[in-house]
Amino acid sequence: MAPSARDRKPGARAMAKAAALRKPKKKVNPLDKDGITYIDYKDTALLRKFISDRGKIRARRVTGVTSQQQRQIARAVKNAREMALLPYTATAR
Repeated sequence: MAPSARDRKPGARAMAKAAALRKPKKKVNPLDKDGITYIDYKDTALLRKFISDRGKIRARRVTGVTSQQQRQIARAVKNAREMALLPYTATAR
């Protein structure tokens, strides 16, 4: 059963509203931090950082890269998969 208005703590609504208005912490761009300007499809160690355990390319909001870098990563991952440097899917169970 859900708690009624009498059971809640006073000021809980104000605290929830303040938490919702707070800006989230900005993600640090991992490529800029390491000084990487060119994303090479042969650099599989770097590309694996941007691929999930299922083999999917991670989203920008997860990795923290710019839109241009995300496009370069996607192109490099697709080239590496085509050249059999990276798997298309996760390994078998």
